[in-house]
Amino acid sequence: MEWQDIREQCPDQWVLVEAVKAHTEDKKRILDSMSLLSTYSDSVLAWRSYTQYHHEFPQREFYVLHTSRPSIEITEVFWFGLRPELSSRRSANHA
Repeated sequence: MEWQDIREQCPDQWVLVEAVKAHTEDKKRILDSMSLLSTYSDSVLAWRSYTQYHHEFPQREFYVLHTSRPSIEITEVFWFGLRPELSSRRSANHA
């Protein structure tokens, strides 16, 4: 689906989407196609669901968005080093 389709289908709601097809341009993540996973009236519930999906499928690309926004603007941020959860697992395995 495209963002406009999701906005029309779910007006004024928080949505959890998965990027099906995406690319980066000028440090912005462009979602060419996405899958609507769920809708929420509350941002806290949406983020809680995001956390569960991300924990179960860390290699997939999920986003929480509000359909009141006419367009999606996602700035890519690069993290260097180990993620905290990987660092603690590595320490536990090598202790």
